[in-house]
Amino acid sequence: MATIGVAVSVPDPCGAQLQRYRVALGDHAAAGIPSHITLLPPIDVDDDLLLGIEDHLRAVAMWVRSFRVHLRGTGTFRPVSPVVFVNVVEGISRCQQLAAAVRRGPLDVEAQYPYHPHVTVAHGLDEPLLDRAFEELAGFECRFEVGHVTLYVHLDGAGWTPRHDLPLCLN
Repeated sequence: MATIGVAVSVPDPCGAQLQRYRVALGDHAAAGIPSHITLLPPIDVDDDLLLGIEDHLRAVAMWVRSFRVHLRGTGTFRPVSPVVFVNVVEGISRCQQLAAAVRRGPLDVEAQYPYHPHVTVAHGLDEPLLDRAFEELAGFECRFEVGHVTLYVHLDGAGWTPRHDLPLCLN
């Protein structure tokens, strides 16, 4: 079995900055979690399905044009979930469309929550730390072009490791 996830990676320097912030805040597991916008949350799959999943993702990516993302300010899922995140303020509908396309075929899984594109910056921490992240990153802003989606595999000791970057259509 492999644990996989599919995401839009937040490129450096913004991605590294958010990841360092998350680790410094006390979420030590974040050292193995690159900054990202989730398209498919972690799921367990049989190893022998990975090539078919890659084919599915390649086919999805072929039909999705590259797009711009603008991250700005913070939000939270509290009290439902102890999460603080950076908002996606441009590229929301494109992330939604991409997530819906990814979650078909071999990756057709029931979603636990409605899809809301975001970049997690604090998760499962004490309330004062969640409040701190919410306040300290309120002025955060970053823009980038999304040219690919990434299939991640969770490896013991290494965390979330890119297995394959799947380029989006550039037209």
